This record gives sequence, structure tokens and C-alpha cells, in this order.
Amino acid sequence: MAKNKFVKDRGYSQADWDEVADSPEITAREFAQAKPFGEVLPQFAEALKGRGKQRAPTKELISLRLSRAVIARFRALGPGWQTRIDEVLTKAAQEL
Repeated sequence: MAKNKFVKDRGYSQADWDEVADSPEITAREFAQAKPFGEVLPQFAEALKGRGKQRAPTKELISLRLSRAVIARFRALGPGWQTRIDEVLTKAAQEL
């Protein structure tokens, strides 16, 4: 069995690699006995769930190119910046 080697710039340091490099590979039997994350740690699995699908979709996902300056300005306002763009566009559309 070939031993994996440390690869630079993969998001972990040499020290991290050295700490876990001697961990044995999982066997087919161990893999077959493994349980899903949500079954083992249901409280964490529930916390990681996203918002899920909208019950009654009110918005449509599109691709829209905006200037970097506009995006930077809205992002600088913090979380909810996409909603604020929608609010500004909604107001502008009503004035047309």
C-alpha cells in the first residue's frame, strides 16, 4: 500500500499532516459498519441543515451581472445585502 505524502497549499500544514499521517486506512468491513452522520449525531445534523426549499417560492433565481462597485457597496452593509439589492430594484421598478 502506497503511503500518501504531504502536499503543500491544500489547506493544512505539515504539522497537521504529521499529526494524522499515521492513521490507518478504513477497511471495507469498517466502512460497511459505518453509520450516517445524521444518525450518529442527529443534533448536529439538524443544526447543519439549510433553510430548505421555499414552501411557496416568491422569488426567482437568475444570473445577473452587476458592477463590482455596486456589489462591494451592498456587501459592505453586511448580511442581507442580496435582499437589500432586491428592495432597491423593487422600488426602482415601481417608479418606471
